[in-house]
Amino acid sequence: MARIAELVAYPLKSNDGVALERAEIGPNGALRGDRTYALVEAGVDPHAASVGGDGGYVNGKSEPAVHGLSATYEVAGPTDATPTAVTLSRPARPETGAAADEETFTLPDDREALEAWVGEYLGYAVDLVREPDGGLPDDRAAPGPTVVSRATLEAVASWFDEVDDATEMRRRLRPSVVLDDCPAFWEDRLFADRGEAVRVSVGEGELFGVNPCQRCVVPSRDPDTGEPIDGFRETFIRKRRETRPAWTEGDRFDHDFRLMVNTVVPEAEWGSTLAVGDAVAIEGVEPEPNGGN
Repeated sequence: MARIAELVAYPLKSNDGVALERAEIGPNGALRGDRTYALVEAGVDPHAASVGGDGGYVNGKSEPAVHGLSATYEVAGPTDATPTAVTLSRPARPETGAAADEETFTLPDDREALEAWVGEYLGYAVDLVREPDGGLPDDRAAPGPTVVSRATLEAVASWFDEVDDATEMRRRLRPSVVLDDCPAFWEDRLFADRGEAVRVSVGEGELFGVNPCQRCVVPSRDPDTGEPIDGFRETFIRKRRETRPAWTEGDRFDHDFRLMVNTVVPEAEWGSTLAVGDAVAIEGVEPEPNGGN
């Protein structure tokens, strides 16, 4: 039986994660504190903006220099990744004249200081936006934890000489839940056709697997330097096609540049917890809880 091996929340969207032993499910079904904060271009409404790389979010899709930022956090509690402070470090950036630096910012009080510090590094003004109720996920229709297996991370890491191991691949792909005790691409069992969802029990709770996550340019870049792997997308698609298991079905899997599964957590489960070691089992296919997207 599959089990949770790692839980990772990302308090500042598009930046480093924080590992948790237990995580509470917050409003909207995400891990509590996950993507509570995000950086956007100054004046952008994060709820109206696109996360696709051209919609105002300052993320790895739109701004490779984001990879040079690293973060560690003080969080609200052992099951709540809401950041109360963040320590950011940056390399020198000759393009903008920013010197290498490290600063700690209390949140939300030091918002303006953080904006100025990041803006100096990037060379343009940014806003630090906050969404405490459900965070700022990429997939707004399926904002629950993203799921992948450790065996999948190991397999995909082996496709690229430039990727050291499964841990580096996890940092590139940025899942919230990593599973163990299951084969590579087991998570592909967690989606079905459009309008359907796969009911999954996790410990004493449950969630619904909805769709395989469409990848972007971010996994092709070194998570610390932003250095790209030449031909990443082409290699990924070829290897994904070659290794795709028989259970990877469903009309949502419409191309081979997909990996991980997006989920929806029923409102009745908000406030419950996931924990490392929890058993994960497929219970069946049902109509999608939100009516499809």
